[in-house]
Amino acid sequence: MSIEELYEVYKKHPNVCTDTRSISKGCIFYALKGEKFNGNSFAEDALGKGASFVVIDEPGYKKDDRFILVEDVLVCLQHLANYHRRQLKCPVIAITGSNGKTTTKELINRVLEKKFKTHCTKGNFNNHIGVPLTLLSASSDCEMLVVEMGANHQHEIAMLSAIAMPDFGIISNVGKAHLEGFGGFEGVKKGKGELYKFLAEHHGSIFINVDNPHLVQMAKERNVKHRIVYGTGDAFDCSGKLVASVPFLKVEWKAGGSKGTIDSKLIGEYNFENILAAVCIGIHFGVRAEDVCNAIENYTPDNSRSQFIVRGSNTIILDAYNANPSSMEAALKNFAVMEGRNKIVFLGEMAELGEESEQEHKRIIELLRGYRFDKVVLVGENFSRIESDFAADYFPISTAAADWMKNQKITEATILIKGSRSSKMEAVLEGL
Repeated sequence: MSIEELYEVYKKHPNVCTDTRSISKGCIFYALKGEKFNGNSFAEDALGKGASFVVIDEPGYKKDDRFILVEDVLVCLQHLANYHRRQLKCPVIAITGSNGKTTTKELINRVLEKKFKTHCTKGNFNNHIGVPLTLLSASSDCEMLVVEMGANHQHEIAMLSAIAMPDFGIISNVGKAHLEGFGGFEGVKKGKGELYKFLAEHHGSIFINVDNPHLVQMAKERNVKHRIVYGTGDAFDCSGKLVASVPFLKVEWKAGGSKGTIDSKLIGEYNFENILAAVCIGIHFGVRAEDVCNAIENYTPDNSRSQFIVRGSNTIILDAYNANPSSMEAALKNFAVMEGRNKIVFLGEMAELGEESEQEHKRIIELLRGYRFDKVVLVGENFSRIESDFAADYFPISTAAADWMKNQKITEATILIKGSRSSKMEAVLEGL
């Protein structure tokens, strides 16, 4: 079956599914393969649960015309998503970055939906499967599409860009994330810079924080001609300043003859640039100033991303969705300037750092030594194996730290909880 013929089937059944646990009546099930599963073996089950068609790539599973046989299910899904994207009439904005891309994506979407019918990446569906699913879930009357792109190795952003074909792009920042896969910080810049490269080659535009020298260098090296710039300087397309940061960020901005003040529900100075990016993009696309401010002010973080939680007499910053050396350092710096008594830090180990893991965990311990928090609890082998005289409590897993916390009867404390997703640091909350 050609991609054009498959697209005709998709138009009649526009709900695409890759998991038999979430089958909806009339959908098309794509039988993807993983290291430990073969989606082809679930195809018949998907039909029984209500799917209209299943796309498979092993002839032995084909029973009737409802089984659509292709050479490779994943490649087919990606090609179909690209074909659908080329039918859409709306601008596509791609976003990637080492830190803050999901928060920035959410803020951008909240701002743009004040004026447009928007669609954006749900959760963190930002990989080689998630991006195609995001595109295919966009309806033909979509007026603005925001696509998040994640990566942990070279050429991944280039591949995702080729599928999504963005008209605009933004890199939130570059930091020490996925160092193992990218091959160090320069590798991160090269990998994330693939978005700039795609846009430069296809006459697209970038939104760029010109206060960030790494991004400026990356755009220059890739000869990106069309730039909408934001930052703290007065001569930019959008400029802003941080008025207050304790506990929540207050931002003043001006852009395109408009200006405003935002009293956000976001914590951490590192979110200032995320707010400003959303303002810049909103004003660029003609969203009214008051709507821009209102959209950002009404956004409340969730899913363990810089969440501000009050439990009893304790105030908790839960930032446990993910961590890398750059975000860890930013979180500690922000926590150090926050008002609060009895400051306690729970840090989970950082993943995917490769040969730099020991050095980066040691550096975090030295940062902690300088901040002199009231109590520090470190979780994971990457912390415990560091030879140091730093006074901290060490636990192998987060549930052990939670059990310790239960016995401490902690009250009237200000607590930071942060770590990589694999550390599952949200479990520490169970100790309160």
